[in-house]
Amino acid sequence: MQPTQEQLDIVAEQLGRVPRGALEVSYTTPDGQPAVIKTAPKLDDGTPFPTLYYLTDPRLTAEASRLEAAQVMKWMEARLADSEELQRDYQSAHKHYLTERNEIEDLGTEFSGGGMPERVKCLHVLIAYALAEGPERVRFGTEGVALAAEHGNLRGTAIPADWPTLNDLAITLEEAGEGLA
Repeated sequence: MQPTQEQLDIVAEQLGRVPRGALEVSYTTPDGQPAVIKTAPKLDDGTPFPTLYYLTDPRLTAEASRLEAAQVMKWMEARLADSEELQRDYQSAHKHYLTERNEIEDLGTEFSGGGMPERVKCLHVLIAYALAEGPERVRFGTEGVALAAEHGNLRGTAIPADWPTLNDLAITLEEAGEGLA
């Protein structure tokens, strides 16, 4: 469903600019703010824009940046290299992402987002993807959201109260990144 003008105005305020290619609000926070928009694979001027889910809520974008600065992606990537289960999950998430984006418009590329399926490159994309699709879609996104909920104290405001916890996922702030605990 197309975003309302009110939603687009809020997203513009969040981003500090008019959102480009916004097709829908894919996730709204428990406190009522649009937080993830689904974007068109090509902008109005024809520029490719392969990021299907775009994180807009400033609380979430700031926390994703803090997690990236704490080297969470490096920790995830090391685990990806050692776990066939994580590799399968990431490959599946990558294929689903491409399918969803290609249903809108095929860019003719195998690039999806967040470094999938071989690297963990951008927590902003993985967190947006998990929030838009739910906690069962992409393990690293689910973990990123849980880390943001715990580290940023965002559970119940920017993140659903019932999102899997770090304990549910058998991970800790200490192991996930430098200086998170």
